[in-house]
Amino acid sequence: MRINAPTLALQSAQSFTDHLEQRPFKVYTARDLDQISALSRLSPAQRFEMKVVASVLPFRVNQYVIDELIDWDNVPDDPIFQLSFPQRGMLEPGHFEQIADLIRGKADKRVLDGAIDAVRGELNPHPADQMEMNMPRDAHGNRIDGMQHKYRETVLFFPSQGQTCHSYCTFCFRWAQFVGDKTLRIASAEADTLHAYLASHSEVSDLLITGGDPMVMKTRHLAAYLEPMLRPEFDHVQTLRIGTKALTFWPHRFLGADDADDLVRLLERLVEAGKHVGIMAHYNHWKELDTDTARAAISRIRATGAVIRAQGPLLAHINDDPAVWARLWKEQVRLGIVPYYMFAERDTGARGYFEVPLVRAWSVYRDAIQQVSGLARTARGPSMSASPGKVEIQGVTEINGEKVFVLRFIQARNPDWVQRPFFARYDPAATWLDHLKPAFGEKTWFWEDEYRALRDQKLAQTPD
Repeated sequence: MRINAPTLALQSAQSFTDHLEQRPFKVYTARDLDQISALSRLSPAQRFEMKVVASVLPFRVNQYVIDELIDWDNVPDDPIFQLSFPQRGMLEPGHFEQIADLIRGKADKRVLDGAIDAVRGELNPHPADQMEMNMPRDAHGNRIDGMQHKYRETVLFFPSQGQTCHSYCTFCFRWAQFVGDKTLRIASAEADTLHAYLASHSEVSDLLITGGDPMVMKTRHLAAYLEPMLRPEFDHVQTLRIGTKALTFWPHRFLGADDADDLVRLLERLVEAGKHVGIMAHYNHWKELDTDTARAAISRIRATGAVIRAQGPLLAHINDDPAVWARLWKEQVRLGIVPYYMFAERDTGARGYFEVPLVRAWSVYRDAIQQVSGLARTARGPSMSASPGKVEIQGVTEINGEKVFVLRFIQARNPDWVQRPFFARYDPAATWLDHLKPAFGEKTWFWEDEYRALRDQKLAQTPD
């Protein structure tokens, strides 16, 4: 007898949750650092440093991460501790001392807040021209908030109910979403605006619900955005993606949460209607896959017919090691997850603490990919999500006596740029695209004039 997908998914939830500890969701923010008992292992100076950094960059962690993912005997070197707790080096020394002095001196709140805002403004809160070039406009030329349409086929939507996370990643390139400054935030609660935009753009095949983390939303809110995609006018939207780190930070969302069954049924309905449902999971270390709860959540999602794809950046202090990536990719394949991207750390926030030279990133990728089978070699990278597009470092070689980086676009603002190799002068210190220069005496990249024209056109549009 054939067991249909809904029955399988719901049965798997029961069978996996029977032996799992059901825990309430308990979260700590910067105001609660002194309440985290595990931090008593650290010195007063270390705890003060955390408070300074957490006053500038967002901090949020939950009890599941504290209890099940961090090896407190290996703190501060534990990779998940580095991933979730602030470290002094995440701020430039001058910025750190400025804020620390104000806190020590019990500065007036208005003075302290002004200094914090000034520091944040220097951290490139919206990299890759997100605000200037990615925000679409309606037929009247008005900017549509809460959406990005950078690549022809893909629209990103930032639902206002999903602009937080179960825990925050210390490296997050969207940190500006979480610091309480509405001028830095990208968000929308207007489902009708999203649907009207998609209905009028038949070139869009992929919708990515992102954040923050959409999985913090109640299922009914997520359904309000996604279920209309089943109507005939959205047949061109073939793929529905949901970007999330809940499989790491709160896998109970898919198991014991109040509306976990509703979420599973939603995914099933979308799959049964013929949509490709992609759970774009963020993973940075194999330890994130190493709990019974995480594996149960993965199994339950897979039973709906949704496909889990895994992506994450290469980060100093966390995963700057080929062995870590090889083990991560092998474990993902074993669990039925598709390795998707290795990113270079973006040029924003705490980049100085986490970024590694591009030559090192390529070396880690190359050494890791050599250790896995073809099923794990779906992971592309190292990729820089820069303003012109996703630029992949394909290698380092020597051509006509000149040592160069070999680059290509995986995705680009102009699809014609994709898969066309181009070359940069070798620079062992470069960590981002704007550090590189064209090779062979060229003055500009092959795509640069067209990109500048596109940018000028966007910037010339009448501001709101």
